[in-house]
Amino acid sequence: MRHFFSIIGGMGTEATESYIHLLNQRTPASNDQEYLNYILVNHATVPDRTNYILDNTKPNPLIPLKEDIKQQSQLNPDFFVIPCNTAHFFFDELQSATNVPILHMPKEAVSEISNVYPNAKRIGLIATKGTIFDGIYDTEVQNAGYKIVKPTEHIQEETMDLIYKYVKEQNKVNKELYHHILDEMKNEMDCDVIILGCTELSVAEERASDHNYPVIDAQSVLVDRSIELALKNREKDIE
Repeated sequence: MRHFFSIIGGMGTEATESYIHLLNQRTPASNDQEYLNYILVNHATVPDRTNYILDNTKPNPLIPLKEDIKQQSQLNPDFFVIPCNTAHFFFDELQSATNVPILHMPKEAVSEISNVYPNAKRIGLIATKGTIFDGIYDTEVQNAGYKIVKPTEHIQEETMDLIYKYVKEQNKVNKELYHHILDEMKNEMDCDVIILGCTELSVAEERASDHNYPVIDAQSVLVDRSIELALKNREKDIE
């Protein structure tokens, strides 16, 4: 297979399924052959990223993730996609393990802000405690000239409930809770834009998008960038 990309998924599986669904849905295709070539590694047993980031005595997700990258690199994909925001805590180590470029999910998400919300200044972030704690979005947001706004402890606990108790454990979206969190970030925290910095939140957005809150869905942006890069690489065969 020529000109394919590898997806390191399973963190969690429902979130990866959401990524794949959007990827196929948005690909401009009118027949089977016009869809994209990709390999999905749904590595569901990768240890919880947040648990390790908050407590380094917990099982280390970097070990199996690096193995996945090395194994897939032997197949020579054009690029890698990791549809898990928190896993980007390990981005530098993973990129150093391969010559194949890895799309940087937080960087791509932040780059999209100026396209959609050109007047934004205060950028809110809702995500797992691991992503909030490790600051993987902080540098990207600040380097882009914005002020990052993190949730209060109360909003963070609500967000963790939405991610873990509903999406991860039950494969359900608590629509009222999701919209309530967005409302708090918009009106209480005075955010111009709210980044959905967890793929389980992307699942919530996919299933409960009937709102008017200004969000940047990191997974949605990653889908678009994946399609753009895959089509660009495929054109090389035509040329």
